[in-house]
Amino acid sequence: MNAVHSEKAPRAIGPYSQAVATEHLVFVSGQLGINPATGEFAGADIKAQATQSMENIKAILHAAGLGMHHIVKTTILLKSLEDFAVVNEIYGSYFKEPYPARATFQVAKLPKDGLVEIEAIAQKK
Repeated sequence: MNAVHSEKAPRAIGPYSQAVATEHLVFVSGQLGINPATGEFAGADIKAQATQSMENIKAILHAAGLGMHHIVKTTILLKSLEDFAVVNEIYGSYFKEPYPARATFQVAKLPKDGLVEIEAIAQKK
């Protein structure tokens, strides 16, 4: 197992790696909508945070030599399911068929009081 790190994604805010790679898979830790240049949320709204979360995943996968098309499974954690439609539209713009498997949950609270956190599993090809 090897850690994956990208300067184009926010540093981990705890004792974990941005991602870890095994022989066949890359596990991307949950990404908040934090802009890596500022260390702050990309914006106060769900659109800005969801877009930044996806961009962070994209940057981490790029550091592993992969792209978004390598993702096989994602999990989306939302502060409010009322934001589902907006997040779904942004999320969908990053993928083509066949889409990754996905689960979406509303949670009581996210780190740093974020609005969305997305994690991904990608397959090396």
